[in-house]
Amino acid sequence: MTMMTGAQYEESLRKMNFKVYLMGEEVKNPVDHPMIRPSVNSVKMTYDLAHDPQYQQLMTAVSHLTGETVNRFCHLHQNTEDLVKKVKMQRLLGQKTASCFQRCVGMDAINAVDSVTFEMDQKLGTEYHERFTRFLRKMQQEDWTVDGAMTDPKGDRSKAPHQQDDPDLFVRVVEKRDDGIVVRGAKCHQTGALNSHWVLVMPTIAMGPEDADYAVSFVAPADAEGIIYIYGRQSCDTRKMEPGADIDLGNSQFGGQEVLMVFDDLFIPWENVLMCGETEFSGMLVERFAGYHRQSYGGCKSGVGDVLIGAAALAAEYNGADKASHIKDKLIEMVHLNETLYACGIACSAEGHRTASGTYLIDLLLANVCKQNVTRFPYEIARLAEDIAGGMMVTQPSQQDFEHPVAGKFVAKYFRGTDKAPAESRMRIMRLIENLTLGTAAVGYRTESMHGAGSPQAQRVMIARQGNIEGKKKLAKAIAHIQE
Repeated sequence: MTMMTGAQYEESLRKMNFKVYLMGEEVKNPVDHPMIRPSVNSVKMTYDLAHDPQYQQLMTAVSHLTGETVNRFCHLHQNTEDLVKKVKMQRLLGQKTASCFQRCVGMDAINAVDSVTFEMDQKLGTEYHERFTRFLRKMQQEDWTVDGAMTDPKGDRSKAPHQQDDPDLFVRVVEKRDDGIVVRGAKCHQTGALNSHWVLVMPTIAMGPEDADYAVSFVAPADAEGIIYIYGRQSCDTRKMEPGADIDLGNSQFGGQEVLMVFDDLFIPWENVLMCGETEFSGMLVERFAGYHRQSYGGCKSGVGDVLIGAAALAAEYNGADKASHIKDKLIEMVHLNETLYACGIACSAEGHRTASGTYLIDLLLANVCKQNVTRFPYEIARLAEDIAGGMMVTQPSQQDFEHPVAGKFVAKYFRGTDKAPAESRMRIMRLIENLTLGTAAVGYRTESMHGAGSPQAQRVMIARQGNIEGKKKLAKAIAHIQE
């Protein structure tokens, strides 16, 4: 069992046969496509840091199945220390890439599926957990990146899956055969799916008995016949297509990706099926996966926030405004908000508990509080960064103008800052702030903060369910000496 390096991971992607469309064209070599390449680099970082002695304590873990060292993204949490290290690892990777590094969703999926399949087998006598464990062993052995796929298109949100005018708007089983099942439908907003070796599909909502065909979970090779990828657009993404693009990208090396993943009558052998019609467990799987993923945001978003705070501080310094009291106060507020996100991620981890399978689950109430904060605080951090940076962030000339033999000298002359801030340094930091707040990285830092792992109301539903208001009433009655 050997953990891959980043180079080996890249080579493994080159051997895959993805069917992918981007901007109206089929892409034959997604690894080297300029719009896709930064996302590959971000995933590579999760492999390379696992081989760096400085970070191995966070990036690796000991498999409870084999006793061997594995990448933490392939690990099932065995105690609260594992849960805490997960959040710390995610913050580290956010700091290193200032982008979405895309493996969290698979890590959260395997942990949720493990405990749910175990409890499903205990109650129903199925054999899903044994199938899942076989897959997990192979995932750890090969050091796979796995895409956790949950979000369906959903169509008319007022209707259940079986009530939709188009029955394929939720992933469903269209045929059961002696050797397996055939599924049809799609998963939306799939972060990093095109950079994955396998996909782990889960139902997107709790299902009733009439939606049994939609209560399906399975694993499949990411390049299986019948899977089609349609690449999602990001703000400012075509800048990556410009020859020699660097300064204007803000973050020229790293990025994220989201795709529409279509299952066009995909065949799944029974050995890879992890749920098929057991509607009573669909809600549990959704709830646990969402809880893990809401925990994740306390790590990754605070790591990217560290970079944005640093960029804002540099912008103030380059502008000659770093000594102003209101600038200092805004930076303090940014740090306060960012550390609050991280604190919630750590708290829900430290308060985790053991499930029946042995895998540890976070405290669901605190995980949902964590994500509820994430739907708000990154927006305020971004607003303050834009405030500190100033208008140059969105009006400065292009890199081509800066390098032009005539226009370039004027750009260099009039866009310099303090004596320590030549125009190029100032332009670079402004583009980084633009990238994080308005550009390609804003997908992961802003909009994903709002809608990823469930939109804000989803967390409020869980907070209401987990908040134990009745218990709090009893506490108040006891203190007030109310007898009823």
